Amino acid sequence: MGIEVGGLLGLIWLVIIVWAIIKVAKSPAGGLAKLLWILVLLFFPLVGLIVWLLLGPKG
Repeated sequence: MGIEVGGLLGLIWLVIIVWAIIKVAKSPAGGLAKLLWILVLLFFPLVGLIVWLLLGPKG
């Protein structure tokens, strides 16, 4: 049972990160800012997501 729960949570986390990357890509921010946010989200998923939600481009 633990494997299924871990797999489900991993899938949910992946969906959240992909959603955040898509939101960044569609944001009105400049190209360099988008690239930096996407790299932060990819290399530091938990911290990057929290920082992006607090400080990232709105819109």
